[in-house]
Amino acid sequence: MTDRSDILSKVPAVTLGFWVIKILATTLGETGGDTVTMTLNLGYLVGTAIFLSLLVVMVIWQTMAGKFHPFLYWATIVASTTAGTTMADFFDRSLGIGYAGGTSVLLLCVTASLAAWYLSQGTVSVNSVNTPRVEAFYWITITFSQTLGTALGDWAADAGLGYGGGALVFAALLALIVVAYFFTRISRVALFWMAFILTRPLGATVGDFFDKPFAEGGLNVSRPLASLIIAVAIVVCILALPQQAGSHPARPAEA
Repeated sequence: MTDRSDILSKVPAVTLGFWVIKILATTLGETGGDTVTMTLNLGYLVGTAIFLSLLVVMVIWQTMAGKFHPFLYWATIVASTTAGTTMADFFDRSLGIGYAGGTSVLLLCVTASLAAWYLSQGTVSVNSVNTPRVEAFYWITITFSQTLGTALGDWAADAGLGYGGGALVFAALLALIVVAYFFTRISRVALFWMAFILTRPLGATVGDFFDKPFAEGGLNVSRPLASLIIAVAIVVCILALPQQAGSHPARPAEA
């Protein structure tokens, strides 16, 4: 029997600090992934193999951990964003699916992952992430959402918005979600996943805006330098902003 009223999850509580670090992590995923595939000229397939392998290792490590560890969690998130960047670029460009096709396929993947998670657990709330089974659903969904966000961001930029315009559009959509959170009764879980998905294309467009050449609408900042600056900013935020595990109500104790 337990008298605990809640059980700690393996992921951080969703606070303003969470979203600040999440946006930085998605931006680092874009610049970091492009550093390997473009600056180092290793290509999308090799880049995908590198970052997907790293992601698998990080997810296993995260799953084996007995409790929430901020640096481990955010390192796994960064691994998912870089893997998402290279995978999306590989499918959209190397395989010739295109941004619209890649976005559509990945949206179906995210939807299917969430549906499978809900059918298995009865919820897709991140506060329930405290068992290996739920963690598997969580990281699969996150990886699909990160890849979807990359394709969506590139599609928006390529459609004529440019990188700066794309960033403004996704920032505006996130602002609408914030308004919905405070002034409507829309499911908080649904709003979380919408925001989580949209922060990825925001990071993708911001990352591209920094490192793309002037002729392509960017600021022409070196990708390795941009990645280093963002990585340092993430470390500072993890140290400076409150980081604690989320929680969810425990099931009634059985006698």
